[in-house]
Amino acid sequence: MPAPATVVRLPGDGVTLVADHWRADGDAPGTVMLLHGGGQTRHSWQRTGARLAENGWHALAVDARGHGDSDWAADGDYAITAHARDVVAAAGSLAGPVALVGASMGGLAALVAQGDHPRLARALVLVDITPKSEPAGVDRITAFMRDGLAGFDSLDAAADAVAAYNPHRRRPPRPDGLRKNLRLRDNRWYWHWDPRILSERDNGPERAGAREQWARDAARRISVPTLLLRGDRSDVVGDDGVRDLLALIPGARHIDVAGAGHMVGGDDNDVLTGGLLEFLTDTVANPRHHTGTGYHQI
Repeated sequence: MPAPATVVRLPGDGVTLVADHWRADGDAPGTVMLLHGGGQTRHSWQRTGARLAENGWHALAVDARGHGDSDWAADGDYAITAHARDVVAAAGSLAGPVALVGASMGGLAALVAQGDHPRLARALVLVDITPKSEPAGVDRITAFMRDGLAGFDSLDAAADAVAAYNPHRRRPPRPDGLRKNLRLRDNRWYWHWDPRILSERDNGPERAGAREQWARDAARRISVPTLLLRGDRSDVVGDDGVRDLLALIPGARHIDVAGAGHMVGGDDNDVLTGGLLEFLTDTVANPRHHTGTGYHQI
């Protein structure tokens, strides 16, 4: 069995990033870099990181700038392009083949990074994110983040907020798992991310068209095997977004995770990791077996 994760530090673009590192026993075909969504932390990838190592891969779950234990940006730059520069710096510091796996914000950062640097990674996995997104779903994420700015008077109150955002997800019997994503200050619990993320101009609704164009331009430059994992109940990625991505990246694969919403990893982590492992084995560990476009639902 692989050793437990160790905490490591990686270079970003002017910031230091903190990550959990799982090392596989023996030689591994590569390192999988796991990038979380906006307002989350590296802990959203805990089960995935451990299972990747159990199946022979090195894995790194990284706190994005302004999130978790990574540095907050001194200049308040939290645009997707800044996150992409961090991905380039961190992935470039690793030895051996790298696969980029990004959810939501982390997926867009990985997409832009790989598009700008075609040799950065051997494979790209986007978890419920495409250049074309559904505005209502994006607005709901932003509202959830804004509603938490004032903090919570207890972990149970924070768990109530998460349950209201994800009403279809089974609620854990105890809220203690949220401690990894919250910090206690003046007897209130606050999400552990920089509030300036919400005031970043490039993240606002008025820049949605520009963000989509950056992502579309990046997608057209992707030449590595690419997989889109979408929750079939997602309110962020619709059928139009899926078709658009598959047209932008010829040969890209698409898997719908049945019963999952935008937070695919939290809704059905085992199914997500199973699809991810199959793809990585096919495209990185045994690249000659890569067969191109495919679609199925799990």
